[in-house]
Amino acid sequence: MRYDIRHITRFDYGNAVKFARCNLRLKPIDWPGQKLEEYALHVAPSGRTTEAHAEAGLAHVTRLVVDERVRRLTIESVARLTVDRLVPVPDPSDLTIAEVCALARASGDVSAAGPAAYLFPSPLIPLDRAIADYCAPDLSPDRNVLEAGIALARRIQRDFAFDPAATLVDTPPHEAFAKRSGVCQDFAQIMLTGLRAAGLPAAYASGYIRTIPPPGQERLVGADATHAWVLIWCGPQRGWVGVDPTNGIWMAGDHIVVAIGRDYAEIAPVDGVVLGSGAQAMEVSVDVAPIMEPA
Repeated sequence: MRYDIRHITRFDYGNAVKFARCNLRLKPIDWPGQKLEEYALHVAPSGRTTEAHAEAGLAHVTRLVVDERVRRLTIESVARLTVDRLVPVPDPSDLTIAEVCALARASGDVSAAGPAAYLFPSPLIPLDRAIADYCAPDLSPDRNVLEAGIALARRIQRDFAFDPAATLVDTPPHEAFAKRSGVCQDFAQIMLTGLRAAGLPAAYASGYIRTIPPPGQERLVGADATHAWVLIWCGPQRGWVGVDPTNGIWMAGDHIVVAIGRDYAEIAPVDGVVLGSGAQAMEVSVDVAPIMEPA
């Protein structure tokens, strides 16, 4: 499947901002099963952009500097990708959790895609005994790692309510866990807490998911949203396999990876500093449009 993606972020400032310096992580990465074909970034009314190396994780980082007074700033990211990723199928030959944990600890791969960096707690996803105990029944050491991953994702999907009003972007995992509600970021962080407590390398994936409108209704342009899910390192043969605890499904042809890191702080779509006073309002519009090929 090919997709056209348009991601627009608008900032409205109560008073004119004198200076802004931002990190943008909006350009999708190439990842197994997907290939970036075209990309463009537009900033209005003004701003200078330069490519930069990612501080951590797997992401394209663009530095944005706005050095003239603005009351509104619009950042538009436009991408075209091909996604050709099959649904994973667990196999009796897959490794067990214990085998994956041992291989991860022994791995000498210290690259951004290696398992070592994703074994341990991170600033936004600390160890939590209550969450670890909740996840443990699905993460028996002798269990097939793929079967365990999808089982835990589906249990989180069943046990937790999707409620955008329940949490904020900086809500820690233990608060969302106690409420048994939240959004995709919360469910991903809860699952990551449990996987890392069991000794499995697990990464935070940020991107988009194709949404299909109800029967008889047209797809609403701009009504999509960014999405978050989990990648589990399943050994050198399988590599990284994605599971989506918000929907209880595998990462497959409907998921588009933008960035991968230990937690949201490493791969936030937009962050930085602004010099100014007054309130700030942000509006985000995302459109994930499948390109229908001619018959």
